[in-house]
Amino acid sequence: MQHKQVNVTTYLDYKVHADNGSTYNTPNCFGIYISGEVFKHIKNIGGIAAINKINVEKAQKLYDYIDSSELYTCPVREKDRSLMNVVFVTGDADLDKKFVAEAKANNMHNLNGHRSIGGMRASIYNAMPMEGVDALIEFMKKFEEENK
Repeated sequence: MQHKQVNVTTYLDYKVHADNGSTYNTPNCFGIYISGEVFKHIKNIGGIAAINKINVEKAQKLYDYIDSSELYTCPVREKDRSLMNVVFVTGDADLDKKFVAEAKANNMHNLNGHRSIGGMRASIYNAMPMEGVDALIEFMKKFEEENK
């Protein structure tokens, strides 16, 4: 029986794998290990529902502070706000830059907003503990008091 030569991607070409002792495409073992640890952690705290509850609480706490502030505003309609990326502005581009610089000096990194919009963006993904949100709010209060 004659086989027709078929062009397939390198990843799917078993001859490439065989010629390389099956090590041509070793999976990212560390990434797999870390994923397993994250999944165990999520399971241990109560699963997806529990982590969602924590994320809602973190975002609500930060939005509540922003909405009650005299300095900061959130330019996103309440119904469209993200649980993971909380954006806010002071209304003054220079003051926003000062905020980002002072935050960085206080070990709060990557708070600068999107490059085309500016302002600030606090990413509070699953790994960000409530204590991190609390620390940001305390910094925001101090900054607001100093920049009235």
